[in-house]
Amino acid sequence: MRVAFIGGGVMAEAMLSGALRSGVFSAAEVRIGEPVEERRRHLEQQYGVSATPSNEEATQGAELIILSVKPQNLEKAMADLRGKVNESQAVLSIVAGARIETLSRGMSHSNIIRVMPNTPAQVGAGMSVWTASPSTTEEQRQVVERLLGSLGEGLCVPEEKYIDMATALSASGPAYVLSFIEALVDAGVYIGMPGDMARRLVLQTVLGSSVLVKKTGRHPADLRNMVTSPGGTTAEALLELEQGAFRGTVMKAVIAAYRKSRQLGEKA
Repeated sequence: MRVAFIGGGVMAEAMLSGALRSGVFSAAEVRIGEPVEERRRHLEQQYGVSATPSNEEATQGAELIILSVKPQNLEKAMADLRGKVNESQAVLSIVAGARIETLSRGMSHSNIIRVMPNTPAQVGAGMSVWTASPSTTEEQRQVVERLLGSLGEGLCVPEEKYIDMATALSASGPAYVLSFIEALVDAGVYIGMPGDMARRLVLQTVLGSSVLVKKTGRHPADLRNMVTSPGGTTAEALLELEQGAFRGTVMKAVIAAYRKSRQLGEKA
């Protein structure tokens, strides 16, 4: 399948790397539209793909067009493609906040797939949530599933409203988790543990806890209670978290991110 990337930034490179590694498509099938010469050279040398400063040239003959520009560059990208994309070509967008209606109107094109990935996709551990317009073919959907599977896990949702929710939960989520990791490591250092030791303990603890929930299928509260002995150290720590409104603050953060995502979509 011939593929065009409009924008060759970090997330585009993550998708390209994962797809090439998994054999979703080959380097010879890829052309990237990227205005920055340094990025074009890097992508060509690193992956053996073709890169051009012209978005229109990049899309010629492509069966799948991946729109991976920054939100502030979306208008120009849509203008470059307007009237030049035919209905047999699917446009896959990872542009945050850009709704299918906005993309369809901006490019005069109805065959749109909207994806919300997250940064762990860079290491093949991502969570991508996606939805597609009715005109998308079954073959195109299968390609999307394979592409997102090469980045980690993909989840197709029936309604676009879930994309804004995923933006707040899984797309912004790594920032919440990384802040928690940072705080745990700092706490370990504060009580006297060497930094590299604290980092190792924290990273494996966070990873192991996620795997435990996933593999057992049990509610996190049940597993938490297994660790919490009456009158013990964990109970003492959890009391501090409750008094600091830890869970409530996390919930408020997600809700705030969701509201912001909807606002961005309304402005687009």
